[in-house]
Amino acid sequence: MKNILVLCTGNSCRSQMAHGFLNQQLGDQAAIYSAGIETHGLNPGAVATMQRAGLDITSHTSNHVDEYAGIDWDFIITVCDHAYENCPFIPAPNAQRLHHNFYDPSKFEGSEKDTRAAFDKARDEIKAYVTDFASTHF
Repeated sequence: MKNILVLCTGNSCRSQMAHGFLNQQLGDQAAIYSAGIETHGLNPGAVATMQRAGLDITSHTSNHVDEYAGIDWDFIITVCDHAYENCPFIPAPNAQRLHHNFYDPSKFEGSEKDTRAAFDKARDEIKAYVTDFASTHF
């Protein structure tokens, strides 16, 4: 079983969505963890957009990357530039490190309808990335 860490700034939105899709697509093939360089709690918009996609992430927690010290990572995936540029060193000599900067829908300001669309767009982009990752690496 492979260990995958998905890393974002606050572990509230994009990393949580990726975590949910990785769990869905990889099942027993990998242990999925998500963390942030800070912890901001679950973003309600992320929870809602994942529910619209048929995934429940309400049991996820917002974790700090230091909580996972000592895990032998196979993959470390950063999903935002801020985490990629500011993450503390993670000793994982065998880990494949991947990076993709996804738009942060939690920063969107607009109507409720437009905010929902922003979350759904980010969710769909993350799902496509995860689908490609799973088919390439598993």
